[in-house]
Amino acid sequence: MNSNIAVMADEDIVTGFMLGGIKEGHPVKDMDEAEKTLKELVSRNFSVIITTEKIGDALRKTINKVTNESALPMIIEIPDKTGSIRRESDPMSELIKRVIGVEMVK
Repeated sequence: MNSNIAVMADEDIVTGFMLGGIKEGHPVKDMDEAEKTLKELVSRNFSVIITTEKIGDALRKTINKVTNESALPMIIEIPDKTGSIRRESDPMSELIKRVIGVEMVK
């Protein structure tokens, strides 16, 4: 497992991360392309994959399958340019709870 980070999102977010130093950026236009790209990034053994909350929600089954099978890659969901999505459960809190065994309390 290498220690690379990849970002998969819309073109603006990918560009921003690449300007910040991320070398692997994959802009996606629709959810079919996003799912194919996610599977490719997982197969390439990235340690961290950053995507948007909207993509994460659309690919929840695939993301849950990947994260339940192994601690890596960590799939981190960030808000897109329209802002954060209100959710009943926070995927990042669930990831922290699963990995370190501690529940984050607000």
